Amino acid sequence: MRILMAGASGWLGTRLTDRLRAAEHDVVRLVRRPAQGPDEVRWDPAAGQLDPATLSGTDAVINLAGANVGDRRWTSGFKEVLRASRVDSTATLARAIAALPAEQRPRALLNGSAIGWYGDTGDRPVEEDEPAGDGFMADLCRVWEAATAPAEQAGVRVVRLRIGLPLEQTGGLLKPQLLPYRLGIGGKFGSGRQWIPWISMADWLAAMTFLLDREDLAGPVNVVGPAPVTNAEFTKALGRALHRPTVMPVPAIALRILLGELSVEPLRSLRVLPGVLNRAGFEYRHPDLPSALQAALASR
Repeated sequence: MRILMAGASGWLGTRLTDRLRAAEHDVVRLVRRPAQGPDEVRWDPAAGQLDPATLSGTDAVINLAGANVGDRRWTSGFKEVLRASRVDSTATLARAIAALPAEQRPRALLNGSAIGWYGDTGDRPVEEDEPAGDGFMADLCRVWEAATAPAEQAGVRVVRLRIGLPLEQTGGLLKPQLLPYRLGIGGKFGSGRQWIPWISMADWLAAMTFLLDREDLAGPVNVVGPAPVTNAEFTKALGRALHRPTVMPVPAIALRILLGELSVEPLRSLRVLPGVLNRAGFEYRHPDLPSALQAALASR
């Protein structure tokens, strides 16, 4: 395939680009600076600028663009950065796709979203048919996903990727926790009863290629592992994998003082299940947390 990707330089985008190119797909990266080769196309999502002609002949578009939610405290200004970096990129791509003649449009748009769509689910398991929850992330995901509408209305297959928490040493959920755990001062967050929808990096990459290939799948897809665990269970499993004690819990009040509104992220409960992937027959390489952690800690 010829695949156009936004967010290709990010943590997940870099790994997906490598995976797709290893499978001999032609990946063209969208960049905000002047293009430096035939594998790059310049765009300006903040201004809504992308020449539709650059998408002609593309088989699929993947959009993983968006500022990192954990980069800093959630001030009103940074919340607008989080929103604009996602909604502007999505709207720009969807409009450019829709502007092409039907025979020139990509067959699919795989667009990032997040499990934040569901708000806080407590102990209740949820699948893709669950309505949006409450809170900033749920509101953000609602407008983020809605921005794909022009492409969908133009008849393009749109997959809205409600991405969970991929496990790898170099980023995401694991990276900030490894040092304190290795020092023996890791522990659960708050009560530890909140559910964590993890997925191994190998399975995240495999799910992305699976969704590219499956032309019968569209709409929201929870890109998560099949067996979410509580924060307390995750803490014990990571401690065992690192052969370290986990006796230093982080009180909820400490997280709120340190992180402000961002503290809702490690404290909310998301018992999210991969309903679409399960029904479509996707096979997980790491269906349980211990095997996923082992793979993550062995990766470089």
